[in-house]
Amino acid sequence: MFAWFQRLLPQTGDFFGMFEAHAATVVGAAEALQQLTTDGHAPRQILEIIRDREHEADDIIREVLTAVRRTFLTPFDRSAITSLIGALDDAIDEMLAAARAIDLYELRELHPEMKQIVGLISEAAAVTAEAVPLLRNVSRNATKLHELTGRLVTLEGEADDFHAQGLRHAFQGAKESPLEFAVAREVFKNLERVTDAFEDVANEIDGIVIDHA
Repeated sequence: MFAWFQRLLPQTGDFFGMFEAHAATVVGAAEALQQLTTDGHAPRQILEIIRDREHEADDIIREVLTAVRRTFLTPFDRSAITSLIGALDDAIDEMLAAARAIDLYELRELHPEMKQIVGLISEAAAVTAEAVPLLRNVSRNATKLHELTGRLVTLEGEADDFHAQGLRHAFQGAKESPLEFAVAREVFKNLERVTDAFEDVANEIDGIVIDHA
């Protein structure tokens, strides 16, 4: 009888829960990617795990976008919500792209610098998962959030350094095989883009802190 009236009342979506759920898929994908740094890894199997986490993330981002359209009261500006969830989604999308490249080119042993970058990706995912719940109370957690986003930016810089070192070593070691260098360059590029995406996550969180702390 009063359904029409209830629809007029302000609605609040569980955006924080959805942010945290998405961050969990990012961590799951990063943990799977980390397995590629161990001997005897199976790229195709790990690719499937990351693809599953990416599909879960896609479901969550659709929920977020639907909630943004339907919710009267949002914790942050709608643009901040969509930008943050988009940056989180980019991170897992880039992990999937990296895993696909490793599988496509049948790279059975990652270069040392690739392993270093994967380790940084794993840490960046963990830092992100630590930061996201703190958004529930931005004012109280502003200092800690700034510390965590600073760490994400630092990790991206370290990944850039390993990227450059890795390309140099790959070129020196494959002067007689341009194809090997081309493969290494492609994989390095994909891995480095993951850390770029995490830096974007840091920037989005910093923007929320600036606006709401």
